[in-house]
Amino acid sequence: MAIKVTPHLVQLVYEAALKSFWRKESLRKFLRQSHVAESHLSTWAAEESKRDFLDRTFASLQRSDKGKAVIGEMALFLAEQTTFPDLRNWEDSATKIQDAFKAVAELKALIARQTEEVRSEREREAAKAKAREERDAVRREQTSLSDLMRRLNELAPQMGTAPGGYAFQDWFYDFLTFAEVEHRRPYNTGGRQIDGSVTVDGTTYLVELKFTADQAGGPDIDVFRGKVESKADNTMGIFLSMAGYSSVALKEASGKKSTLLLLDASHMYLILTGGMQYLDVVRRVRRHASQTGEAYLPVSSFGG
Repeated sequence: MAIKVTPHLVQLVYEAALKSFWRKESLRKFLRQSHVAESHLSTWAAEESKRDFLDRTFASLQRSDKGKAVIGEMALFLAEQTTFPDLRNWEDSATKIQDAFKAVAELKALIARQTEEVRSEREREAAKAKAREERDAVRREQTSLSDLMRRLNELAPQMGTAPGGYAFQDWFYDFLTFAEVEHRRPYNTGGRQIDGSVTVDGTTYLVELKFTADQAGGPDIDVFRGKVESKADNTMGIFLSMAGYSSVALKEASGKKSTLLLLDASHMYLILTGGMQYLDVVRRVRRHASQTGEAYLPVSSFGG
């Protein structure tokens, strides 16, 4: 298992190593088995105490990831100890062994806590992943194209009403979620209500939704253009009027350097019937606007 080398663990490993080996040669052998570099072990002068040498050793090991891995290896070796042969046959062996047992027990307890934390974290992540998969499965089932079309058709009787407008707004963003289009739901800025935004090919488009029985007119276009043009230079707007547009609205939205793209019910049903994806529809209308200055391209002209 991987050991998380924290300052607390380093201190416990240090104490366990110091108390588990009384003779310098026994400690040297343990450090060598733990892959402490021979070049470092060779610097241990005869007059240098175990504690002083361990101080230098642990300070050096903590400076690199490789060194921390060595400390982790030491921790596992020390925690496996059940006997302490190097502490036998001393006048105070009982005390030495008792101190070693205590140091190793504290180290074992910390490793056990780390193991439990890792296991719990893995279980939490697995549970989150499973929940996401289940939510995604439900979302895919609930927002399939056929279901989205059914829901839109059911909204038709509410067209032109305030509740219908709010319901259509919710429907539209469920549709964008299904289409995996980057978007932001409705928000208010500077006292102006924005029906939301979408991002297509790096361009941000403010969204205006109109779910009324009447076509969108010139004043609707003027108000929306004001919202769009008050934002950053690269911001554009997508106006979706399910009832279409008056001739004045089409003229007002078009022109040189137009910042608006106009969509209607025919564009949405093209997508819902699987004829094109939403992003491709936006790209097609955007290309037409760039080439002609016309903000609106009827579905019947997509092939031209």
